[in-house]
Amino acid sequence: MNPNYKITTIESSEIKEIFSPQCLEFVVELHNLFNSKRNFLLEERQNIQKKIDSGWKPDFLEETRSVRESNWTILSTPDDLLDRRVEITGPPVRKMIINALNSGAKTFMADFEDSLSPTWKNITEGQYYLNLANKRAIDFTDSNSGKEYKLINNPAVLIVRPRGWHLPEKNFLINNEMTSGALFDFGVYFFNNYRTLLEDGTAPYFYLPKMENHREARLWSEIFKFTEEKFKIPKGIIKSTVLIETILAAFEMDEILYELRDNIVGLNCGRWDYIFSFIKRFRNNKNFLLPNRSLVSMRVHFMKSYSELLIQTCHKRRAHAIGGMAAQIPIKGDEEKNKKSLQKVYDDKL
Repeated sequence: MNPNYKITTIESSEIKEIFSPQCLEFVVELHNLFNSKRNFLLEERQNIQKKIDSGWKPDFLEETRSVRESNWTILSTPDDLLDRRVEITGPPVRKMIINALNSGAKTFMADFEDSLSPTWKNITEGQYYLNLANKRAIDFTDSNSGKEYKLINNPAVLIVRPRGWHLPEKNFLINNEMTSGALFDFGVYFFNNYRTLLEDGTAPYFYLPKMENHREARLWSEIFKFTEEKFKIPKGIIKSTVLIETILAAFEMDEILYELRDNIVGLNCGRWDYIFSFIKRFRNNKNFLLPNRSLVSMRVHFMKSYSELLIQTCHKRRAHAIGGMAAQIPIKGDEEKNKKSLQKVYDDKL
């Protein structure tokens, strides 16, 4: 083992193979190159919060006006990401992965972030099962019913959401320092899957959460470019979709697309965390109080403005504008409740 890092024990020998010395050394390299920049950007978040608490209000940046007003577009969108009409999301749990990939949705976002408790067991098993899914080797048998689950021939396109910049990984220490959960999730997934994905005619795709500004997008761009060069894969082959789910990022959508223009295909309205960000950022301003969450729909003025600006920005730059997640789920065994649940999804999307 490399004396510069320490990893918490992984009991399963099969899962342990995913976290090979070569894989972990790649994560160490990412950490050494980019973690100090991440820490600086996190400090900047605190400085901006102090400004807001003192009465400052965010606005479109004067220094990036030329980016917003000039004509440019993103590099390209691969064929298997052209249709994003229906996406499904859930944690990278074995049965969930199979059902989501078989669901008939166009893409499945395997989520290491909001929907997954980041225990070491969950993180390591998630990476293992995603690797099996990409190899078309994942299956599951329900111990109670005996029902078998296997992948269909043409499953949904897999997109992975790593953790946000603010979340650490305490089970992997580099020089006694916790690394970034985002760098860990990205590094492990990319290292173990890029060859299989490229051989299958696809590529590593990512959903990037919780960014606050274009400088944080620039850091992801630097990571993607470094990775493509290191592994000698085509420029721009790694693709991402950015969740616009913070109030500050909403003022920098053009800039975020521009920073990631070689490696991005779209923006997504992360509505629930956007509302949370609004509350958190303006916590000391009595003029920004919100009513009960059920009343803050996409028809509310500030939410409607945010979504319409995202659509306008994406279409101008030839990127996908993707609607936010509908949290309602089908209800088995109760036709009336299920009908109401699906109607809420329908109403939400219109």
